[in-house]
Amino acid sequence: MCTNFKVPTAEDGSVVVGRSLDFPHFMSFSLCATPRDLPRVALGPAGVPTKTWTTRHGVVGLAVTGMDAAIMDGMNTAGLSAHLLYMVGGFFYAPAARGDGTDVSQLELASYLLSTCATIDEVRKAVAEINIWGWDAGLPFTPPVHVLVHDRDDSAAIEFRPDGVVVVDNPTSVGTNSPYLEWHLLNLNHYTGFSAENRPGQRVRTGDGLNIRSLGVGSGLHGLPGDYTGASRFVRAIALTTLAETPTDGRDAEMLTLHVLNTFDVPPGIIKEPGPDHSIVNELTYADTIANLTDLRYAYRALDDPEVYVVDLKETDFTGDKSRFRALAERGEFTTISL
Repeated sequence: MCTNFKVPTAEDGSVVVGRSLDFPHFMSFSLCATPRDLPRVALGPAGVPTKTWTTRHGVVGLAVTGMDAAIMDGMNTAGLSAHLLYMVGGFFYAPAARGDGTDVSQLELASYLLSTCATIDEVRKAVAEINIWGWDAGLPFTPPVHVLVHDRDDSAAIEFRPDGVVVVDNPTSVGTNSPYLEWHLLNLNHYTGFSAENRPGQRVRTGDGLNIRSLGVGSGLHGLPGDYTGASRFVRAIALTTLAETPTDGRDAEMLTLHVLNTFDVPPGIIKEPGPDHSIVNELTYADTIANLTDLRYAYRALDDPEVYVVDLKETDFTGDKSRFRALAERGEFTTISL
């Protein structure tokens, strides 16, 4: 699952991106910081040459625990964010590894782009120069994904189609899951007319008839889909980010992002799916993230902790010879006050 979006640009120019990380309840994530000027070798089949590079930008994000190559969500010191989201249902086609020194797996793509690119334009060039192959990561299947990227000016989706990997302009700055972005954009035409204002009353039937009106507020959003499918979440994210008031500054934009993320939260128990060894597990929101691309702040709120934690990339040490990890907060508490 997962939902990704930009909120309206703040009056002071601040650009903020939100993302919910919704995964089966058997995965583990850590906060990760990757230094600049760090030599890297892409993951690949044993004995097969893969892509080598040196990181240009410091990176902060959420990675599969212990694997700085597998960043699921993050941003860099240039103000670029990248978000790896699931893409099930036959909408992921990745080639095999070539072994010619250009191979970067789909699970390492976000990490690679964040460590080497500053803008969407640079992302396009980088994607064209590598072979993005499908790695199974030791699982009984190859995880199907797409990658959403944002800079301060633009947004794009990297999709794995039957005819190759494409970087698609995203005029909405919203992304969820299957199908491809062009389908979601077409589907939006079914939801014209949503409004922050109540729908007007009307008279029904003829003769004596009857006057009807809204019994409360919010009827302008009547008809928006309320389930958790990727198609429905895409429409809701569009409605919320379209109607939300323009934030004043970066702080207000971060708060707005958190409020929008709250509407996509998946609590334990409401979605079940197959897990390891024929088990049934919960799909849930492991974390919500907020990437302030202007002020270079990366914030997260974990599954079992109501506190929001922030990494200021301007103050982070991006020197060193390896990535650093920090476990996500667990079993946080509400703050007690005296009255």
